[in-house]
Amino acid sequence: MAREIQIERVRNIGIMAHIDAGKTTTTERILYYTGRVHRPGEVDEGAAQMDYMEQEKERGITITSAATTCYWRDHQINIIDTPGHVDFTVEVERSLRVLDGAVAVFCGVGGVEPQSETVWRQADRYKVPRVAFVNKMDRTGAHFQRTVDMMRDRLRASAIPIQLPYGVGSGFRGVVDLLEMKVRVPHPEDLGFTYEELEVPAEMAAEATAMRARLIETLAELDEEIMELYLAEQEPQVEQLRAAVRRSTLRAELVPVLCGAALKNNGVQKLLDAVVDYLPSPVDRPAVLGRRLTGQDLEERHARDDEPFSALSFKILTDSFAGRLAFMRVYSGVLKSGKVVLNANTGRKERIQRLLRMHANKREDLPEARTGEIVAVVGFKQIRTGDTLCAIERPLLLEEMNFPEPVIFVAVEPKTKADQEKLETALKSLSEEDPTFHVRKDPESGQTILSGMGELHLEVLTDRMQREFGAQCNIGRPQVAYRETITSEVQRAYVFNRHTGGKGQFARVELKVAPAEFGSGYAFVNAASVDQVPPEFVPAVDAGCRQASDTGILAGYPLVDLQVTLVGGSYNEDESSEMAFRVAATQAMWDAAKEAGPVLLEPIMAVEVVVPEEYLGEVTGHLNAKRGRIHGMEPRSDLRVVNAEMPLSEMFGYATQLRSLTQGRGVYTMQFARYERVPEKIATEITRRYVGA
Repeated sequence: MAREIQIERVRNIGIMAHIDAGKTTTTERILYYTGRVHRPGEVDEGAAQMDYMEQEKERGITITSAATTCYWRDHQINIIDTPGHVDFTVEVERSLRVLDGAVAVFCGVGGVEPQSETVWRQADRYKVPRVAFVNKMDRTGAHFQRTVDMMRDRLRASAIPIQLPYGVGSGFRGVVDLLEMKVRVPHPEDLGFTYEELEVPAEMAAEATAMRARLIETLAELDEEIMELYLAEQEPQVEQLRAAVRRSTLRAELVPVLCGAALKNNGVQKLLDAVVDYLPSPVDRPAVLGRRLTGQDLEERHARDDEPFSALSFKILTDSFAGRLAFMRVYSGVLKSGKVVLNANTGRKERIQRLLRMHANKREDLPEARTGEIVAVVGFKQIRTGDTLCAIERPLLLEEMNFPEPVIFVAVEPKTKADQEKLETALKSLSEEDPTFHVRKDPESGQTILSGMGELHLEVLTDRMQREFGAQCNIGRPQVAYRETITSEVQRAYVFNRHTGGKGQFARVELKVAPAEFGSGYAFVNAASVDQVPPEFVPAVDAGCRQASDTGILAGYPLVDLQVTLVGGSYNEDESSEMAFRVAATQAMWDAAKEAGPVLLEPIMAVEVVVPEEYLGEVTGHLNAKRGRIHGMEPRSDLRVVNAEMPLSEMFGYATQLRSLTQGRGVYTMQFARYERVPEKIATEITRRYVGA
């Protein structure tokens, strides 16, 4: 089959932002203007097409990333609408891994907010070109230039406006295009589907001319063609400026900034033009790099249909009608329905039963998926987020995705015996969908422990367990996911020697444990000679050490940020086994860790509290009383923004406390910053509770 749309006309983009900046509303308007829907759905009414889950409709927020496809100016735009809440940041992470470009939405009133910084850093990590859309320009207190300045200061972004707002607040009427020097004013009677283009009004002419001159100067510094015209004192044509903005954006040297008010149907069509004009197609992005399964050689795959097939699975979803769906991005080649492909991570061959193009939770069957497509696949028996799918004859392993560790957990137990099986099915399905949702059994209490990224994350997941899977559960109070680490270097040996009749078991393991860099987790190094520990037993030593690090010394929390070195040992040809070395390593690890100055670590959250000025004193005093560290305060319109760091253990129930302190007028956001040592008095209490239990 020939391509319907040439690959140069394909755009794979994500809509990303802080919570409540207007991502989903912007996406709904995009679907309306591109003819995908006949009327845009409103988030506040629970009618948004992209927020299809019951939990999303009830809370008015995006929880899971939803994919759709639309068409604009003969271009195919594959869109992923991502969540803005920090608890669901994994949805942004895995979406940006497979996207070519992004639209970063900012609130014209709030500017650059905490989660804006998080998603921006994620986009930086994957080198994703982006355009910025300053939304809510119709709101009182909106300030376009202040938001642009915040992007430059906080995000270190090369943000340059290519539009200006025509009016502000309740007087916002449209946008001034600095390239064309025209004003676009939408007609409200058809929700902005039609519009009027006017000359720049006299009262804005000086500002618009100055901003256009600044845009040309910036482009002259970044682009050779504009530099030549600038030095020759020639005025660039609109198409020359547009081409220069595109080249600079693709090199990530420039972030074009647009503005509008999505809820008032203003500025979104210009945003669609910017997606087509400035964001990359699959061929504009570098070739993907993977490792061959035979040997360690690296191989490039280019975005071409005639290359061997390769794709990355970035999301698993259980659909009530289609069953288990694997969302994937095709990086090279063509995938046909019914074809057998190789999962490079598991070595398993899988047959593709159906290929689907998704519009939120609606499905459209496809005969094939070509390079650059984002599709959902039915038929995989065994697949995880981050797995590589490739042609059997040319296997390739793409780089996997890394996900943050959970910081909070709850205990659950089924209400009746009949709920036990439903609970197990629900947990298996949800943990496959969400890599930041971990499930484990507590060996002492026998309880099922669920770990996640925050209270809302676990609340949504437990709600889904009960609604979608019918698993009625008793749910405990959320608990902080502490960690343990060591503070000094210790070397210890342990001999495992058992004779209980028949063949004995013998192994001697000598280990050195040492503190490692923060965030490094667990590292194992083999420094023993083959005469001391044969190579076939080294993996068992590593496994034993990992097992020991799963349960800490002080309060049973995982040991992190340490390096374990196997420095020596001995074996017996007749009596040594993998099991013996594993047991010896586990015990040697525990003995060493006990003497290596173990300490407790707690998650520290970066918190931003927005309050009216009259409540500032009470709020800051309350934060200080909760072991908070206030780093700064700044004005935002008629409000005050307090930036602080707080232990997660002090943040449970803070929303209620803040409402009480500010008569319901204060709001806050928080995100994980790092782990930090627990104060000795609190650590002693946590340890005492653990020992007492």
